[in-house]
Amino acid sequence: MTEIPPCSCGQNEPKRIIFPCAGQANVGQLTNLAALQLTEEGYGNIACVALFAIGSENLVANAMNADEVVILDGCPMLCAKKIAGAQGVLAGQHLVMTELGIVKGPSTSYTNDDVEKIVAACWKGEGRKKNDTTPGKKAGGKDSGCGCGCGGTC
Repeated sequence: MTEIPPCSCGQNEPKRIIFPCAGQANVGQLTNLAALQLTEEGYGNIACVALFAIGSENLVANAMNADEVVILDGCPMLCAKKIAGAQGVLAGQHLVMTELGIVKGPSTSYTNDDVEKIVAACWKGEGRKKNDTTPGKKAGGKDSGCGCGCGGTC
């Protein structure tokens, strides 16, 4: 079977929004550091969970229209996931740092390896539901695609 080349215009890249819990413990701080690194690497864009919590209309709309919402929670309190749920937004990918084997402790108790572990888990899609491994669906079940006419498969 002939493989169809991917779209080269960049319009078919998933639009991800990343909400780190950014709590005061090390695991919360790690969510923020990982979200910043993921943004720098082009995985998605970090967003403010506090602004999300107060129901910023633009931010909620952006989350609803994202191809994938990535929620990074530090611990089993699941603050960021609960904030998203209160705004009617479901996570396409949800990772909990303590479930990745990182022990909750003082705010500066982490290593660069901890950040890399989280970033790698996101890229691998470890926080996605087992039945939803493709991040190309928008809220409401619409398939994404660039529609740019570039000739690639979007």
